[in-house]
Amino acid sequence: MSAKRYYYEPANGHGLPHDPLNAIVGPRPIGWIASCNAQGQRNLAPYSFFNCFNYRPPIIGFASSGWKDSVQNILDTKEFVWNLTTRELAEQMNETSATLPHGEDEFARAGLTPVPGRKVKASLVAESPVNFECRLSQCIQLTTADGAEIDTWLVLGEVVAVHIDETLLIDGIYQTALAKPVLRAGGPSAYYTIEESHRFDLIRPDAR
Repeated sequence: MSAKRYYYEPANGHGLPHDPLNAIVGPRPIGWIASCNAQGQRNLAPYSFFNCFNYRPPIIGFASSGWKDSVQNILDTKEFVWNLTTRELAEQMNETSATLPHGEDEFARAGLTPVPGRKVKASLVAESPVNFECRLSQCIQLTTADGAEIDTWLVLGEVVAVHIDETLLIDGIYQTALAKPVLRAGGPSAYYTIEESHRFDLIRPDAR
């Protein structure tokens, strides 16, 4: 262990050019979330705080800093779709982060093809090789350790349908690197992808 360590307490600021939290807890998957409002207007937005939290039933979730259209739509319709962002789709994903007038379609702005879900009304991104159709399970307003409410909302959804491009399945096993997923990193513009050459395998002690 290095004898010299940078130390800070978040409540007092980090004192660095950019908050290191996002870079340390990363790289993180991108929550590319499609939803629609009660009138059927589509919305598509990327969230950098996203992950999978449970196997059976499968539950995924994303956090929204501030009350945004995605959160309102999901609360109104109780459903959404997660779409895998790949390297080929990175620029289009970034386009969907633009602040648009209420009701304007991010699918159209980014030149993406909406496809109706089988189990939900929200649209899938046709160009994305993996899509999860989800139904809302919980929407939780985050709080501080002291119980003070934060203007951040954690949206959790049960995955009720999965779409996978079969080219990503080899002998029935999903090939993570083959999809070239885009992962969020630290700083205002840093992203990563992964390669098979970086893979290593570990066998859990209980499975030996």
